[in-house]
Amino acid sequence: MLQPMPGSVIRSITGLQEKVRADAFFEEIRKVERVKIVLKSGKDESLHRLHPWIFSGAVKNIFGNPAEGDIVDIFDNKNNFLATGHYQPGSIAVRILTFSREEPDKRFFLSKIRDAFMYRKSLGLIDNPSVNVFRLVHAEGDFLPGLIIDFYNGVAVMQMHSVGMYRIREELAAILRETMGERIRAIYDKRAPTIPSKPGVKGENGFLYGSSDPVTVTENGYRFRIDWTTGQKTGFFIDQRDNRRLLASYTKGRKVLNMFGYTGGFSVYAMQDAECVHTVDSSASATELADVNVGLNYGDDPRHRSFREDAFEFLRDIKDKYDLIILDPPAFAKHNNVLSNALQGYKRLNMKAIEQIRPGGIIFTFSCSQVVTRENFRKSVFAAAANTGRKVRILHQMTQPPDHPVNIYHPESEYLKGLVLYVE
Repeated sequence: MLQPMPGSVIRSITGLQEKVRADAFFEEIRKVERVKIVLKSGKDESLHRLHPWIFSGAVKNIFGNPAEGDIVDIFDNKNNFLATGHYQPGSIAVRILTFSREEPDKRFFLSKIRDAFMYRKSLGLIDNPSVNVFRLVHAEGDFLPGLIIDFYNGVAVMQMHSVGMYRIREELAAILRETMGERIRAIYDKRAPTIPSKPGVKGENGFLYGSSDPVTVTENGYRFRIDWTTGQKTGFFIDQRDNRRLLASYTKGRKVLNMFGYTGGFSVYAMQDAECVHTVDSSASATELADVNVGLNYGDDPRHRSFREDAFEFLRDIKDKYDLIILDPPAFAKHNNVLSNALQGYKRLNMKAIEQIRPGGIIFTFSCSQVVTRENFRKSVFAAAANTGRKVRILHQMTQPPDHPVNIYHPESEYLKGLVLYVE
């Protein structure tokens, strides 16, 4: 009688099959003759500065008929090779994968993902029991434009922001397993928010490998329940980890208001020493999960309450109720054409908070809009403060943590900016 094979053998065979399949896939891509894109005279300057985007206005000629997501080669007006990348119709015409004459095959992507892994290891994030939630791949910040991978205690959640990355998602999942080994028990593809359904592309979420119910993760010793299926982005705002830790140093004895509280990340940190913490969000599922997360860390603690309400409505009349306010709204602007309205939104929001906070109060205020520069945001907050007439000092300037690295050649990857204000 045949004996069933051990699970380790089955996993080994499955891994080998995936490796063979990925190798074959990239070999087929290699055989396809690539489309050549030639740039207008003088429009190659950004590529010489290693900026990873080519805008449609820079394109002079396209020799061929590339489909969205195809790998294309870029040349200057004098037929000098510049780069290779993923083609996409629209404002950003090409996302650059490499500025060298190298093949974007399995070896290429394996090297990039391994580099990202080793970088996180150097940060002390790999196999760290006190922090088992972090960003593993940060798109342009890790030289993989269009790809986000977040790690949640054994579950990797992937988002593809380009069709080029979407088309190789299964191969990327196999590479991720090869890199992370037994650390990965499931890989979830959360493409729906970022890849709209179109011919040949399905904007549907689902597991690429394994399966998992929502997990509990640990961040700086605090526990959080993660729901990547219904949550925003990949399920949790990992980029605020260092800023949450900074917040905890200011909450002792204070009445804290966490606006746009989402699933209560800032609230959990604030609860350590605060007199009370109120979490406000317009989403019922978010406030419910915020209550769960507070409960995971503090049990049924009456110091915390959550409110399902519009932020601006809630801020209408809170005069002198709070002495620490957190403003972490969703992106007010995703495109430059709405930048002016977004800056007015940040001004209005911060003015409400500065007007009504208690004297000696602290405000943590943020923008996660990529098109809003650090200077733009600071000017909006300045205008808000000036309109109130109150004395305001800047205590800290905040940004994203090092597992969300900023590509020095791509300033747009520095998307998170924040200020800690002291209001007299």
